[in-house]
Amino acid sequence: MLTGVPTILITGGSGQIGAMLRPRLARPGRTLRLLDVVPPPALAGAPAGAAEEFILASVTDCAAVTEASAGADAVIHLAGLAGEAPWDRIMEINIQGAYAVFEAARRAGVPRVIFASSNHAVGFTPRSAFPVRDYAFPAPDTYYGVSKVAAEGLAALYHHRYGLDAICIRILTCDERPTTVRSLSTWLSPDDAGRLFEACLAAERPGFRVIFGVSANTRGGWVSLDEARALGYQPRDDAEAYAAEIIAEHGEPDPADPVLAYLGGEFTRPGLDADHLV
Repeated sequence: MLTGVPTILITGGSGQIGAMLRPRLARPGRTLRLLDVVPPPALAGAPAGAAEEFILASVTDCAAVTEASAGADAVIHLAGLAGEAPWDRIMEINIQGAYAVFEAARRAGVPRVIFASSNHAVGFTPRSAFPVRDYAFPAPDTYYGVSKVAAEGLAALYHHRYGLDAICIRILTCDERPTTVRSLSTWLSPDDAGRLFEACLAAERPGFRVIFGVSANTRGGWVSLDEARALGYQPRDDAEAYAAEIIAEHGEPDPADPVLAYLGGEFTRPGLDADHLV
């Protein structure tokens, strides 16, 4: 167990999920070391004794990430393109960035990496296969999804070859609130995201894990939470609190809607075919 986890390197600490996690992972005596290409806004509401550091660097720069990893007790890898993009951009930032993070952790002797993977690694899993099981075989829906599969492969390699604890969280819809009918089933609240990452930090010698990240939604059941719960995650939030408002705006979910045919939703639709990428 990484008791207290006094120093955590967070790549992509200035991004959307980083902004959600920072106040929720801040602790007295703990330092959050943020690495990003843009500075983060000031941390509001942190408890006394919590500290942050910022390193201006690209996650693709292995030497810079290695230097930033020195003395860290864990790495949370969030950095990367957050959606579909042309292959060369995905390759450069998401795949090379993931390699840099795992290799930097190895060089610096960091014992644990928690990687923000995505449901899009298995986005072409059909509804007939719900709930999608932990460790489900890859079925990526985009180049973005392929990059998450590649990074999960790196996590496995660095665990089996070098003994690194590596947890890959296939995150679903992590946002301040659900906004679509689909997200009533896929929402991961900011508070539950904090609980999930904290559980991944605290788990004793987890080894290599591939888990899902989602809240305790009434309309859930799309993915397994068995492995997440085994690590100590206890989700508390439910998208149903927003259901009446969302259904009033969008209508009841239509089982024939192509967006609901696969786990990946819009990412499985023709609009993201390679010919449309620029």
